[in-house]
Amino acid sequence: MLTIALPKGRIAQETMEIMSKIFDQKFAFESRKLILKTKNFTFLNVRNQDVPTYVEYGAADLGVVGLDVIKEKNLDIVDLLDLQIGKCKVAIGIKNDDELDWSRPNIKVATKMVNITKNYFASKAIGVEIIKLYGSIELAPLVGLADAIVDIVETGTTMRENGLKVAQEIMDSSAHLIANKNSFFEKKDEILALYHELKEVIESAK
Repeated sequence: MLTIALPKGRIAQETMEIMSKIFDQKFAFESRKLILKTKNFTFLNVRNQDVPTYVEYGAADLGVVGLDVIKEKNLDIVDLLDLQIGKCKVAIGIKNDDELDWSRPNIKVATKMVNITKNYFASKAIGVEIIKLYGSIELAPLVGLADAIVDIVETGTTMRENGLKVAQEIMDSSAHLIANKNSFFEKKDEILALYHELKEVIESAK
């Protein structure tokens, strides 16, 4: 029996669709239920940012989470497989009529991705003042709180609708299958069997 933590929303749905293909049975959370038990699996329906915590601390053997979250949290887990779903980019956004001035001594950036932002600007040897926000990040440049934002971009619609544009892409992200280190050792056969099944489905869909 494997316990798998899934992020709420579209990625959970797409992961379960892949699993349904593999096991020829329908997997779906009922209404507002947070746990789904089947013969071989227990699925947990949790917030995206919490998936790695459940995996890292062993409450789940496996989890599905964005590469951006893995990089941001610097997790002590096994990164098993890129599931090729939930594709997006992490990008720097600025006001439409601004240009990103890399020569400034200090750029103010609003983001919830503190580590990704810090590491990116450090790699460019540019000073950055990071303002941590938890939501409505697009607002920050519009009201003068920050010069720029670092955020997830899927289609760019949210930025455009708020008068912002993508100034620079930092990284590509998609949903990855991750494993708890102890689980990977103790349940290796089960985990690798699922890994190979998932990999086959993903590669056949290319």
